[in-house]
Amino acid sequence: MAPSRRLIIFAVIGTVAVGSGVSVALWANSDPPDRPPAAHVVQPGAPGQPGRSLSGNDLTQVSPPGFAAADTLFIEGMIPHHAQALEMTALVQGRTDNPDLTMLAKRIDVSQREEITRMQRWLDERGVPTTGPHVGHAGHDKLMPGMLTDEQFAQLKQARGAEFDRLFLTFMIGHHQGALTMVEELYATGGGLEPASDQFAREVNADQSIEIQRMQGMLAKMG
Repeated sequence: MAPSRRLIIFAVIGTVAVGSGVSVALWANSDPPDRPPAAHVVQPGAPGQPGRSLSGNDLTQVSPPGFAAADTLFIEGMIPHHAQALEMTALVQGRTDNPDLTMLAKRIDVSQREEITRMQRWLDERGVPTTGPHVGHAGHDKLMPGMLTDEQFAQLKQARGAEFDRLFLTFMIGHHQGALTMVEELYATGGGLEPASDQFAREVNADQSIEIQRMQGMLAKMG
């Protein structure tokens, strides 16, 4: 993943939020009272990548970043990706008596349902059409990374009990890993510069990474 150019964090005294997605953080240092505190400007990298210090010359060239085609493609692909996750969680009732898996599915359902609303609002606010074969449902003509095929979904639907639990966890782990791949592709193709898309991508990366670890632990306990 290539480092992205996004939120800029300054260091001096207190915290001030300014427009265009730029945050200015200030703190005191050990400089004498008659000298101004030294400024340290750090540009965060993409998830998992280090940031870099910016020179004063770099700072003068910083302008509020807008959304790019890569951002739109990421959001348009993530909506049906999330929608399929909701279809998977909808299968849980009546197919398992595992309370931990039931609770996990409920958390996934609530969080991804809310994120679909956020993504649809993101598209609407930027004038991107939110209807058509690519947006808003799992019937995507091109499966996003990690999405189940029709055959896999039918297999999950037919399973019951321990078999369902194993398939659900295995398929959902792969589904989540696919979402992480989509985040990587976003930054690799020049997206994630806009603060809103960057924040959302980082949240997806963090939340689904945690859930992957939780599901792997559940699967390991099943033997």
